[in-house]
Amino acid sequence: MVKNHHLLVILSALFILMTFVGTATAQIQYHLNYEWAEIWINQDGTIDLLYNMSVTCDSGVIRYVNVGQPNSDFTIGKAEDEAGQTLTATDTGNGRVRVDLHTSISSGQTARFSLLTNVARMIWEDEDNPGNVDMQFIPTWYDATIRDLRVLIVLPSGVTSDDVKTSVNWDNVLTENGRLAIYWERENLSPNQKYTFGVSFPKEYVQGYQKRPTGVVAFLQQYGPALVIFGVSIAAIGAVVYVVRKRPYLKPTISMETLGIRRGLTAVEASYLLDVKPTKLVTEILYSLLRKRAIWVETTTPSLKLKIMKSFQKKNGTPETPLRYYEIDFLAAIKEDGTLGEEKLAQTVVFLRDTVEEKLRGYCRRDTIDYYRKIVAKVWEQVEQAGTPKLASKAYDEQLLWLFLDPNYQSRTQTAFRDRAFEPSPLWFWYWYSYRHYHPKPTYKPNIKTPTKGAKPPTIPGADFANNIATAVESTSNNIVTNLEKFANAIVPMPTAKSSTKPAHHKSSCVCACAACACVCACVSCACACAGGGVG
Repeated sequence: MVKNHHLLVILSALFILMTFVGTATAQIQYHLNYEWAEIWINQDGTIDLLYNMSVTCDSGVIRYVNVGQPNSDFTIGKAEDEAGQTLTATDTGNGRVRVDLHTSISSGQTARFSLLTNVARMIWEDEDNPGNVDMQFIPTWYDATIRDLRVLIVLPSGVTSDDVKTSVNWDNVLTENGRLAIYWERENLSPNQKYTFGVSFPKEYVQGYQKRPTGVVAFLQQYGPALVIFGVSIAAIGAVVYVVRKRPYLKPTISMETLGIRRGLTAVEASYLLDVKPTKLVTEILYSLLRKRAIWVETTTPSLKLKIMKSFQKKNGTPETPLRYYEIDFLAAIKEDGTLGEEKLAQTVVFLRDTVEEKLRGYCRRDTIDYYRKIVAKVWEQVEQAGTPKLASKAYDEQLLWLFLDPNYQSRTQTAFRDRAFEPSPLWFWYWYSYRHYHPKPTYKPNIKTPTKGAKPPTIPGADFANNIATAVESTSNNIVTNLEKFANAIVPMPTAKSSTKPAHHKSSCVCACAACACVCACVSCACACAGGGVG
C-alpha cells in the first residue's frame, strides 16, 4: 500500500511537471526559415553532419535551439552564427545538441547558425542490395513549420552515379570537391513532419561499416526495449516502421539539365544574380510589397516611412496574398516609427543572397545569368510591341520587377511610351507611390483601403510617366535607409569555402540510447533521428 502511495505521488509530480513544461513551451512560437543539412560519408563509417539553420521567433524569447542527431554516438565539432562567432554547443544526453544563441531573440527577430557533428554507426550492410552498404537519414523535425528543407549527401571519393542508388527520388546530382553528391529539397513542412533520405553504394568505398545482427539477437535488439517498456503493441508498430524503412532504392542519373540553367528564380532573386546593388535590390522588394498592397508609403522626406497594411499585420493572421521569404524579412525590418532598420534590412539581403547561392548549387552560373537576361529582354518586347496603351500599361505593371533589372529601364520606358499615354489602375499601389513621390500634391489620391471604390485615375503622358518612375526608383534607392554606411557594413561578406572537419567520435557500446523511440532503433541503421529539435 505504501509503495502504491509513493508511485501515485511520483506520477502526480510528473504530470504536474509535464503540464508546467508544456505551458512554458507553449509561450514560445517560432518557425524555421530554412534547415539545410549537408552530410559527408567518411571511409571510417562515420558521417560529418553540418546543419545550417535560420529560426525566427514569432512570440516569446528564444535563448537556445536543440538540434536532434541521428543517434546518440556523436561528437560535437563546432557551432557558429552567421557572423562567425563561436557558439556554445552541449550534448544534452538525449540525442540532441543544445546550441546557445549569442544573443537571445524575441518576436520578429531571426537567428542563423551552423552546427557540425561527427556521427558514428551510420553505415550499415544493405540487405536489399548484396555487396552494398546504406545510410539513411531523417533531418531534425520541430514542433513548428519549416519553410525550406534541403539535404545534400556527399558520397565517398570514387563513387559514381552508376554505383549509387537512393531511397526516394532526388532533385539534383552534382559534385563537391570531386565527390558525387545527391541533393533533395522540400518546402513548407508541417510541425513534426519527417522526411527520410537514403543512399546505397558498394561497400568497398568504406573501410568501416556495421553488420546487421541476425536471428534472435536481431529481434531482441530491435524490438526488445519496446516490448519491455511499451508491450507487444509497440513491437507491431516497430515492425511496420521497419518494413516502411526498407523501401527500394532508385538509381540516380545525371542529365545535362542538372548542370545547366537554374530556372524558377523570382525577379528579385535574379536581381542578385545580375549584380544589382543592394539598395536597389531592397527597392525592388518594396515595389513588390506595394503591388501586393502589403505596405503603403506614408512619407518620402526627409526619410522613407512605411505603413504595413492591416491584413498583413501579424495580429491579423495570415494574409490572403502569400509573401516571399524576402518580403517577410523586409516587413520585419520596418520599425514602429515606419522607418527601416539598417541591420535587419541587411539581414534580408544576406538571407536572399545565401538562398540564391544555395539554389545555384550544381547549376551553371554563366548560363543561368544569360537565361535571366533573356527573360528581361523578352518582357521589354512584350511592353514595346503591345498594340494599345492599355495593353502596354498592363504588360508594364505585370512585368514591373523584371523590367527594373534592365540597367537602361529609364530610356526603355521613355521609348515604350513615347507616343502613347500610360493608363494606371486604382489597384497599382506601386505607381501611386511613384506619382506622389514625384508630385507632392497630386490631383488624384487613391483609396488605399478599397482601391476599386476610388474614382477612375487619369491617364498620364508617356514622357511624364517615364520621368516619374525613374525619379522615384532612384530616389528610393538613395534614401531607402537613413544610414547607408551602417547598412553596408551590416551585410556579412560571402563566407569562403570550408572543408568539413572530422572530429573523432567517442566509443560506445551497441545499445540504442532511445529505446522509446517510435522507430525502435537498436544498433541498426535506423533512419530516425531519435530526438526531434526544439527551442527554449
